[in-house]
Amino acid sequence: METFTPRNIVAELDKYIIGQHTAKRMVAIALRNRWRRTQVPEELREEIAPKNIIMIGPTGVGKTEIARRLAKLAQSPFLKVEASKFTEVGYVGRDVESMIRDLVEIGITLVKEEEYESLRPKAEELAEDRLLDILLPVRPVRKLRRPQLSQPQLEQNEDMEVAQRTREKFRKMIRSGRLNDREVEIETQTSAIPVVEVFSPAGMEEMDINLKDMFSNIFPSKTKRRKVKVPEALQMLVQEELSKLIDTEKVTKMAKERVEQTGIVFIDELDKIAGSHSSMHGPDVSREGVQRDMLPIIEGSTVNTKHGVVRTDHILFIAAGAFHVSKPSDLIPEIQGRFPLRAELSALTREDFVRILTEPKNALVRQYQELLKTEGVTLDFQEDAVREIASLAAEVNERAENIGARRLHTIMEKLLEEVSFEAPDMNGVSVNVTAQMVREKLQDIVKSQDLSRYIL
Repeated sequence: METFTPRNIVAELDKYIIGQHTAKRMVAIALRNRWRRTQVPEELREEIAPKNIIMIGPTGVGKTEIARRLAKLAQSPFLKVEASKFTEVGYVGRDVESMIRDLVEIGITLVKEEEYESLRPKAEELAEDRLLDILLPVRPVRKLRRPQLSQPQLEQNEDMEVAQRTREKFRKMIRSGRLNDREVEIETQTSAIPVVEVFSPAGMEEMDINLKDMFSNIFPSKTKRRKVKVPEALQMLVQEELSKLIDTEKVTKMAKERVEQTGIVFIDELDKIAGSHSSMHGPDVSREGVQRDMLPIIEGSTVNTKHGVVRTDHILFIAAGAFHVSKPSDLIPEIQGRFPLRAELSALTREDFVRILTEPKNALVRQYQELLKTEGVTLDFQEDAVREIASLAAEVNERAENIGARRLHTIMEKLLEEVSFEAPDMNGVSVNVTAQMVREKLQDIVKSQDLSRYIL
């Protein structure tokens, strides 16, 4: 974290997201404050709470992508949830506390993968030894009742040296892949737990997991002998050794600490639970109830999970919404107070679309070029063709619903539909995408409002 200054964070986000500099700067400062908090005196550290953020802007402008890339950059446990999926207590639906339980599971998976990577070299060595034991069974040495002369002892030492040399020779053959076609018989553990489907009410999402844990103690795992190729056997043995080497208690403790100190929860569609005060009827009452249930978690409380109690005081919450119908001021005052920072994301222009198509690391043009390259087809986009695609996307967004950069996906897919379909029979062919080709394929659809509404 120390190496990422706010300027570095914004530069990393610029590689994937075009524009929206205000939001990028805001999340960069929030991430850097995480590191700054760890450097302050311990008595003050607990008092510094994260400054939660609301990102306001139309769909398809990069709200979710900013949060996702930020979490990846920080290697933090990250969870994306939709506020509209939750209901207040007493209604059928997902409990708001389930977001923290899900975040803990994500944190455990994240830490476990890191531990696996650090333990993998040792696990691979142990797995190789087990595989060599299968390939070269060691003959039991007979115990001699009487002390013998030194000659048999010398012969035994020579046999051991020969066996060791053979073993090392086979080890090299395994690593070089010369034994890949050979089959070996190994023992694998299979679960004897019966399949049980659990339909649990709201707030009991972990019931099925607890049942699995309970059944795992009642029904011990069984061993089964299987014949597999050497590479598959080695992979299975590595997984078994990793599961033996990993310290589950240590992983859980580290994961809980990481969730509490660096976790990020992205709450999308926040505007869908912000009912205006002038229409307090029907589902709007429930919407305000969801906000009230969310409030303690965002303010900082404790949530019971199957791995223990988790505190939410220092989890960073980033909320987002289009706020077309409602306004941030329609949220209950307490929720507004827990989201002190607000970033307004601007709608994308024609020039933004041009940059989105060409500049990011995962640019759409590059994606289609690489996809068709697998079929031996070379796709070449002229500069005027890219500008024409951007213009058509901007035009359709103005006339129909503004869905931002997602409009580019539909236009690109429609433009290259024929090439994508015929690609397996076009090996070695080069396709030059020009502005004329774009107009021929899409102009009629764009001109007809009815067609563009249903097709683009």
